[in-house]
Amino acid sequence: MKKIIFALTAAIITSFAVKAQTTTTTPPAPNPNAAEIKFESLVHDYGVLQKGADGNCEFKFTNVGKEPLILSNVTTSCGCTVPSWNKEPILPGKSGVIKVNYTKTNIVGTISKQITVTSNAATPTVVLSIKGSVVDNTVTTPEKQTNEVVTPAPQK
Repeated sequence: MKKIIFALTAAIITSFAVKAQTTTTTPPAPNPNAAEIKFESLVHDYGVLQKGADGNCEFKFTNVGKEPLILSNVTTSCGCTVPSWNKEPILPGKSGVIKVNYTKTNIVGTISKQITVTSNAATPTVVLSIKGSVVDNTVTTPEKQTNEVVTPAPQK
């Protein structure tokens, strides 16, 4: 009797395990009317910025889909890059702007940061980039040495 119960239990467990492995879920079909975001450019190149220069730029986009576009989140790869965007839905055919402020133009070096845009578009995640470099071309005059001897001009 114990052998029969054990065999039935093993058969039931095996059938559940096989069924669990063969079950596949079909991904939902893409929405043909979904919103779609199209950027004018995915990269903003500051080029060479003078130390302390304005670090603001804009990424312009258009909703080329058939439903309203909603930007749910815009995140950056660094706290020195601050995005701002309109939280209202962008209607089909309308445009919007994501403003980005790179706040570290007081530090000399290379700029390479990413901005991730998350939305309800058919392509839900888009990565934007800013790049460039900050240089310091200010001319400094050397200070006078304190041990210099000043000779008075001869008197007439």
